[in-house]
Amino acid sequence: MPPDTARWREVQESADFAELRRRLRRFVFPMTGLFLVWYLVYVLLADYAHDFMSTRLFGNINVALVLGILQFVSTFVITTLYVRYANRKLDPQAEKIRAEIEGADK
Repeated sequence: MPPDTARWREVQESADFAELRRRLRRFVFPMTGLFLVWYLVYVLLADYAHDFMSTRLFGNINVALVLGILQFVSTFVITTLYVRYANRKLDPQAEKIRAEIEGADK
């Protein structure tokens, strides 16, 4: 049987839940900001720095293409970092809260 509304409110107001939110925000907000800045720089360069972005690096590969591919690479890197962070910092805290909730309901 799922916990009632009062129990959920109690959990949300607990120090353990506050710590879980703090840990999540400590990773998500800076990483989101960093990615958005990186994306915005790419867009601004593409719009205002045509000569730089069209600089050939080798063959038909130019700076714009490399930076565009790095946008995808950075997405995978951020995902990998998040999974590792969640496994180390978030999941144990969430499991602790879950165990407390399930233990209290039995």
